[in-house]
Amino acid sequence: MEFDGLSNRVIRCAIEVHRCLGPGLLESVYRRCMCSEFALAGIRYETEKSLALEYKGLTLEAGLRIDLLVENELIVELKAVDKLLPIHRAQLLTYMKIAQTKTGLLLNFNSRILKDGMERLVL
Repeated sequence: MEFDGLSNRVIRCAIEVHRCLGPGLLESVYRRCMCSEFALAGIRYETEKSLALEYKGLTLEAGLRIDLLVENELIVELKAVDKLLPIHRAQLLTYMKIAQTKTGLLLNFNSRILKDGMERLVL
């Protein structure tokens, strides 16, 4: 599978976190460790980025939060669940549309092998 350079860098960070910790922890733990890996790799990111919703000409704070916004162009949604469900993909796609980003990564750290819990979505 060929990915863009930024996606590949983020995936390498995720693999390192998963290699060190394995599955079974809370999403918040993986998020903190991903932030540490990003800092070590010199990758700019925002965590728990608030996302305003435009609805019928109104800007609404609806409590939407992006797990990680990387280099202001890639949304990374982290999960620690038994398996990824269609609702997880829908959530990421919706965040991508609202934030007007073209690429997103869905990473499920509760997978035995991270590659099996990883999806890249493109609009």
